[in-house]
Amino acid sequence: MTRWARATLVFGLAVWTIQFARTPLNPDAMESFLHLPDLVFHEAGHILFLPFGRFMAVLGGSLLQVLIPLIAAVAFFRQEQPFNVAIMAWWAGQNLVDLAPYIADARSLSLVLLGGHTGAEVEGHDWEFILTELGVSHRDQSIGTATHAVGILLMISAVIVAARLVARNSE
Repeated sequence: MTRWARATLVFGLAVWTIQFARTPLNPDAMESFLHLPDLVFHEAGHILFLPFGRFMAVLGGSLLQVLIPLIAAVAFFRQEQPFNVAIMAWWAGQNLVDLAPYIADARSLSLVLLGGHTGAEVEGHDWEFILTELGVSHRDQSIGTATHAVGILLMISAVIVAARLVARNSE
């Protein structure tokens, strides 16, 4: 990829990061272009983790959604491609931001899910189950807020690293 293409990508990710940061815990985060690809990995995670019991099968959706970009980042790191590592780190942060409203919805169950119904209409959702099992459902808002903050910080850090690599014209 040319330096200008990388610079354009970094600029676009920076703008997108600002947009995500301005709407904390808003289901609009789940309306982004990346939500649908993220959702594919989320749903695949439920199937992949099924052999490890119900809790892991439910957690596996969110877990794989974040692990896919991290696994890609490790692969790029091993290939000594730091720019690509930064982009994958950004995507991992975006996945955390994508999950944050879902986590924060564990008690209210008002988020519209994949099937077009809210969690209340279908007897709960992943994060209602996960946080209830862990005994921390009363902390859904604070866990969702923290997840969103960590995601935004990871996205910002990744943009900074990627921008510095572009400025240095590094791979």
